[in-house]
Amino acid sequence: MKNPDECANLHEVREEIDINDREVIDALSKRFQYVIAAARFKTSEASVRAPDRFYAMLQQRREWAKESGLNPDVVENLYRDLVNHFIDEELKHYKSE
Repeated sequence: MKNPDECANLHEVREEIDINDREVIDALSKRFQYVIAAARFKTSEASVRAPDRFYAMLQQRREWAKESGLNPDVVENLYRDLVNHFIDEELKHYKSE
């Protein structure tokens, strides 16, 4: 990938954004695989939901967002939605085991 300041035109910028977005989606897919793997180790629906872990995870993502120059509210909302979906999926796998 090129650095943003190495792009010579809008087309190159958009190509790099597309490459980056693909990497983000691939990383989210891998994260989901770990979520499903975690279901094997859970002992109850409460342990799947893990509200304390959920809250701590969101706070850590907020810190990482700040460190990266991103809006922590936006990142928290993104992860809140994503992880709530993953929790629902993990519950399906937990119940099926």
